[in-house]
This record gives sequence, C-alpha cells and structure tokens, in this order.
Amino acid sequence: MKILLIFTFYLISGSVRCFDVTGYSGGSVIVDSGNLWCDECSKYMDKHDPWTTIIYYKKHDQLITEGRFTLYRNNDGNLMIFIRELNTHDTGRYWIGVYWQWSIEMFLIVNKDSSCNVSKNVMVNIGEISIISCEYSQNKIYDVRFICKQGKDSIDEVIHSTDTWNKGRFSISDDRNKKVFSVNITSVTVDDVGVYLCGVRVYRYSYSNSIITAVHLHIINKVGSYKVTGYSGGQIIIKCEHPQYKTNPKYICKESDGCSERKYPGVENKWVENGDVSLYDDTRGGVLMVFFRDLNAGDAGTYRCGVNISQYTEWFTEVKLDVKDDASLVQRVYKSVYVGEEVNITCQIPEEHEVSSKHFCKEDDDHICQTVNTSEVTQMNSLSERNAARVFTVSISNLTVRDAGVYWCGTETSEEHLSFISLTTKVQLNLIMPPVFGHEGESVEIICPYDPIYKSKSKYLCKGTCSTRDRNPLTETVRDQNETKTGRLTLNDDIIASVFTVTITGLTAEDAGKYCCAMTLERDVNCLYTHLIIIRKQEMILNQYERDNISIKCKHHDEHQKFFCKGHQASVCAKDGVSLETIRDDGFSLSDETLTGVFTVNITDLRQEDSGIYWCGSDVITKVILEVKNSVSGPIIAGVCVASLLMGGLVLLLYKLRHIKTPDRSTSRDRTEMRNAQVPHVPCDYENINDIRPYFVSHSEETVQYSTMKLPTESSDPHNMIYSTVQLPSNSSDGLLYAAVRFQKHEDCLTDDTDTFSKKIYSDYASVNHLTRLN
Repeated sequence: MKILLIFTFYLISGSVRCFDVTGYSGGSVIVDSGNLWCDECSKYMDKHDPWTTIIYYKKHDQLITEGRFTLYRNNDGNLMIFIRELNTHDTGRYWIGVYWQWSIEMFLIVNKDSSCNVSKNVMVNIGEISIISCEYSQNKIYDVRFICKQGKDSIDEVIHSTDTWNKGRFSISDDRNKKVFSVNITSVTVDDVGVYLCGVRVYRYSYSNSIITAVHLHIINKVGSYKVTGYSGGQIIIKCEHPQYKTNPKYICKESDGCSERKYPGVENKWVENGDVSLYDDTRGGVLMVFFRDLNAGDAGTYRCGVNISQYTEWFTEVKLDVKDDASLVQRVYKSVYVGEEVNITCQIPEEHEVSSKHFCKEDDDHICQTVNTSEVTQMNSLSERNAARVFTVSISNLTVRDAGVYWCGTETSEEHLSFISLTTKVQLNLIMPPVFGHEGESVEIICPYDPIYKSKSKYLCKGTCSTRDRNPLTETVRDQNETKTGRLTLNDDIIASVFTVTITGLTAEDAGKYCCAMTLERDVNCLYTHLIIIRKQEMILNQYERDNISIKCKHHDEHQKFFCKGHQASVCAKDGVSLETIRDDGFSLSDETLTGVFTVNITDLRQEDSGIYWCGSDVITKVILEVKNSVSGPIIAGVCVASLLMGGLVLLLYKLRHIKTPDRSTSRDRTEMRNAQVPHVPCDYENINDIRPYFVSHSEETVQYSTMKLPTESSDPHNMIYSTVQLPSNSSDGLLYAAVRFQKHEDCLTDDTDTFSKKIYSDYASVNHLTRLN
C-alpha cells in the first residue's frame, strides 16, 4: 500500500521555503504549513502552470473550502492544507499564504495507484459500537496512528497513538500482522456521524501524515421489523410510512448486498421505475411505496425501507419478504363484457393469508396497480365477503371504454410503520361492442368510442387483431386530418365526441368477421372489439302444417359462434350464439356437422306458435320465415268423404296428369318462395298447380268453380291451360270442393340453407277450398 504524505515545514522568517509533496490518485493529503493561521487575515491559494486562483483572499476564523481544497486551523493554531480526491491533473506548483504575513511554495506530484481506498461507508445503529478500520503500508508500522473528524468549520484530531489507546468512548487497536488499525466508538449517538480521516503520522524534518481512507459514519435507527408474504407470479405493494419526514429522501435497499445499491424514487409524487421495482415518494403523507411486479424467488430477502433524516442519519423499517412458489395461489381471469353492461369479479384469498382488508385496483399506463380508476359513471358496489369460501366479489356497472384493462385483487395488511398489499388474482377485462349488422350489397357504419386521452393519437380499424408489433390496419387516421378514405372504407374521427366511425360500402360475405377499433399509445394498443355480421339477400320462406316435422340446414364459418333463434331483428341472436332460448323448450334439437361447416336444426310436431322469423348462420346469416298453417279438422274430413264421390272424374283426370312437369318460374331475385316446404333455388321439375286461384261463373241455377291445371296438349308444349268444371252439391251446406295432388321432392334442388321433409319423398296432399255461394 502506497501512502499519501502530509509534510510540515518550519519556514525561516523573511524567506520562502519550497518543498515537494507526493500523493496518489484517488487519495488525499494533509500538509502542515508550519505557520500560524491568523483569524483576521486574508488567505490565498494559487496554482502555477497555468496560473489558477483556487482561494482568493478569504477571511475565516476556522476553515475555508473551495471545491476539493481546504485551508483550516488545527489544534495547535497552524494553517493546514487539505486536498482530497486527488487526480493527476492536480500535479503542479502551488503558492499558499497569509496576506502580508507569510507564503510557502509547494510542488505536488500525484501518481496513479489503484490500491488506494478512496472512501467507505459504515452503518451503525444508535447506541451500538462503531468500528472504523484503516490500512497502512509496511514501512509505517512504527509510526503514529491517528484519526480526525471533519466538521462543518474544522477538521479536529480525535485520537492518536502508536499502540492501543483509550480516550473516552474512542479507542485505537492495532493489528500489525494485517497492517490495519481500528478505531472503536462505543454508544454511538447522532453527534458522532460524519466523515472521519484516518492515517499515519510520519516524522521527518518535523512530521507528516498519511491519509489512507475516508470513512463516512452513518447512524441508522431501525423503527420496526415486519414479515411480508407474496406469491410467485403475483404482485406486491409495500408502503413504508415516515409521516414526520414527509419531504425527506426515501429509499429501499437489500441487506444481502450490504445495502450498497440504494434505490431512490428521484421524483416526488410520481411512479418511477428503478430496476426491477417501481417507487413512489408520497410527500403529502410521508410514505414510500415500493411496487414488485411478477414476483419470483429471487425477490425474497431482507430489505431496508428507509428515509434520510440528515446527510449521515437515517431511519428505516426492516422488511422480510417471503415469496411462496405455488401456481394455485395466483389466478388469471379473462372476461369479455359488452359496453354498458355489468361485470362481477370474484377474488380468492389464500387460506394462510391473514388480512385486515380487501384490495381491488387497476393497472395504469405504467402497469402500476395502485387504486381503482374507473370512469365517472361506473359504480363499484360494496365488497361482499363469504368467510367460509374466502372470496369477495366486486361488481362494476355501466361499463365504458375507460374501464377496459387489467385489474388485480388481493388483500391489504396494516402495521404500525408499514402496510403491504398482496395481489393474487389478475383480471383481464376486455370490453366489446354489440355486433354490427349489415345487408349484403349495402353499406354499414362501425362506431368506435374511445377514451379522451386518445384524442390526439392514431386510430385504426383492423380485421381480426391489431397488435403493436404486427399491425396491418384496413384504414387509419392521417396526421392532422379527421377523415381518411381507403378503398371501400372511410374513417371519420370526431375528437369532440371521442368517437371515430368507419363506413364500409358494397358489403360482401367476405367482410363478415371480428374487427378491432384500435387506439395507439406509445407502448400499447388499446383495442375495442366488435363483430360485423352480414345478412344475405336471399331469404328462406317455409310454409308448413301443424304436426309436421322439418329440418333446416345452416352454414357457419365460426365454430364458436352460430345463430339459430327467433326474433323480428337479428340483433336478438347477437349474444347467445346457437340459442333456442327464444323458442319453446320441446321439439327443437341441434346436430352439428363440424367438418362440413353445417349445423342442422330439427323441429318436430310443428305448432302455429312456431310461426315467425328465424335467423340461421354465423358471421353470415340467412333470414328464415316460417309459417305454420292449421291442419284439416274433423268435420271437414267427413265432408271430404262425401265430396270425393262427386269428384271421381276429376280425380281420374288429375291422376292422368300427375307426372306432367313444369320448370320453376320464380321471378324474384332476392326472395325464393317455398310452397309446402320446398326451396327451388336451382332449375328443378315439380308437379305443381300453376294457379290455384278459384274462378267463379254465375248461372241462373248453379255456380261453377274452375280449377286451373297444367295440361300438356303436346309433349313439347306443357303451357296450355285446361279448366275442370265441378258441379256444386245441391245442398248449400255441402259447398266444399276437393282436389288431390301428388308432389315430388327432388333432393338435388337443396341449396346452402334448405329444409327437408321428414315424411316420404312422395306424399299426397289434400287441399280444401271452401266455397261460399255468390248471391
């Protein structure tokens, strides 16, 4: 170990003495000028080559300091020169003196020496023993050891000795084998704090001192010790309370590394990230909050959560953090709720956790979970507790876009000087908007509300997801423009109403699906999801009779979202997927052919109340109109038997013509009528009565009804018409006419959304026309 020398020279009156002093980079030197201080005289210190004024004619009765240079008066009344934290640039010639009294010339040489200890910190509790250790070189084994204390206005020697020596509460002990001497201070008080300089005094022409290290003695006071429990994968917030020192600097450090790495908030009343923790200095309440996110086993240990009372005095709370590694103790919950609705969040409390209160919080943009931060219109109900199950439930009603985000719930435990919040349940709350319905070929508006904090940020509409890393928007805002047009999409941003609207024209089936209304911050994308559902132009019209059975096949594109429900508007199906809740409980069943993308709804024993509008599909849906008619009643059946005798000839004629086929001639492009549950979407042959409207001819004696039939006079021309005249019964009460017709079902005429008869392929139907005699 190289030593830093301090020289003393006694100058001959009337002459200027010159001398050399050698120091080492990073160390310090003290030089005794050998001349008196002179309280009322001006002192100076200059450096040559180049000329630099360090201390310019200053008066003081004890000590003058400029940066790293100090002139002070020692116990013998001499002027002492103290230069600390030496570097090679300090090498040079110096003039020091008292104006009109005396001056000396000193040449300082600063060499590099990495072995020198610049300074170190010693922490000791009030009332305990402090030990200050100092090293020295082998060639200084027999020289005097000493220690000085640097005060505000002086540097005073505390004790010196060549061997073990006691002086009040201070004592020196020397270990010459290790070349270390120690200064012990017993029953430390707050007055003992400060900087101590320890070294060796070397006698030559007069004497010199070697300063080996500077020791900063800190007094600490432990106000309490507490055990804190966290869970791996969870989060914890520790609050250290120092109400009597609200604005004093606060810190946290880990004792396993000797508290050498202290973490300070740096900014008042604002969360600041510092390494693996975030800190908040609450100067209003005198509280330091420490936030540990994503706890793991490495976070366990003993911490000091302290406050600096003065430069060398501090109080701290000891925190013993235990991190339990049990995956079952930390839960992840995902909820998707429609805007404007209510959500219930259930939180589990670990059984071994003693709690004083429940805690529920929301992460902010810095991912700090401190307090609940819901919108003004959102109400959080009182926490309800069920002690046996150790759970509590939080309800948030009237959800708005501001309520989306990550929530945590857990428990809070309070002590005298410390409280901590252990968060064990993470809740990802996603807000979604009700689906938007658009008709094929038309246009639709997707309305996206957003939090006003995004008003100056970019807005996007994406199909599917819209992440920060891989964003491929369909359309987006352009800087300083409220309207942007991209192909068939137009985006209009109303920053006053905090809503942007995207209009899509010329809708096709491919436009259906999940969309994201995205707003961008610096690090994250806030997404509000909705579904665009396309209603096909083509509708299904089903005419059935009571007690019949029917099967309706529906195509779907999304395995997790299927519609078949009843209602005048498609929106009634938006939340329920495959929903039969709006239909009677019995008679309905569902079969799913996952591989073909088709699901079938079977309805048995049809009733008149089953009539109505149904919606069938997934992202692309078809409107189904079902009409269930009355069956033939008992009295009418009896009349059928009588009337059938009168119509034998007509039946024979109809039997002859039953195989005549005519092409379907539907004239509607957007609407296909399904008579007796048939859907002629493609050209097919059906046995059909072309016109079933009755024709009446008045005679003086009788009324004649004609039934229009298809009668091919030639096989190549099936469009000639034939009329069958039927004589009415003489009894006016028997005014009934009947016609038996056979219909044929062709399986190759089914379309994407079709119905099938549950009866045989060939079925005979009896249609009854009740005749009212004309007067």
